[in-house]
Amino acid sequence: MTPSEFQALTKASPAVMDDLEAFAVRLAEANAVMNLVGPDTLPDVWNRHYWDSAQLLALAPEAKTWADLGAGAGFPGVVLAILLKDRPGAHVWLIDSLGKRCRFLEQVVDELGLPATVINGRAEAQALKVDVVTARAVAPMEKLLGYAQPYLQRGARGLFLKGEKAELEVAEARRVWQFDCDLSVSRSDPRGRIVSVRSLRRVRSR
Repeated sequence: MTPSEFQALTKASPAVMDDLEAFAVRLAEANAVMNLVGPDTLPDVWNRHYWDSAQLLALAPEAKTWADLGAGAGFPGVVLAILLKDRPGAHVWLIDSLGKRCRFLEQVVDELGLPATVINGRAEAQALKVDVVTARAVAPMEKLLGYAQPYLQRGARGLFLKGEKAELEVAEARRVWQFDCDLSVSRSDPRGRIVSVRSLRRVRSR
């Protein structure tokens, strides 16, 4: 995917495209000294990372507040914050337990003036009320739902980017959790799935 193709799909403004270009530069620089994303994915950043993240907005067009658990390199959270930058009331919480990743995220947020807050801590320990809780490449669904439980119980909707084993992960998670969910095909990779979750409760402990 080219930047022009991404812009056509998302209707991103020139200012948003400039922010995404700047983020790509910062990501490549940081990735050279710490493991944020696979180096082989950087040449395909517009599809593999940007479009993969941006597609979530179409699933929750009215959502203004988001929590990205295990935010890592900033996917999907930083991309969402860039795309929501000019929406009144929009805010993204970028939550990660590793200090050096949080420092990278703080630099990006500060440099681009994003409507985002970086939290260095455990995802399940935060008392945040948001419209959507999201995550990508953090943990299998069973464990991820444990991290997301406080947000879902406060009324958030879960939108989780998963790979080709999403159906199996959902089935395994149902041994521990009771929840309603829908799976949709990822628009960035037809092998991937977006798992939409509501009404979570634990049915037994492991």
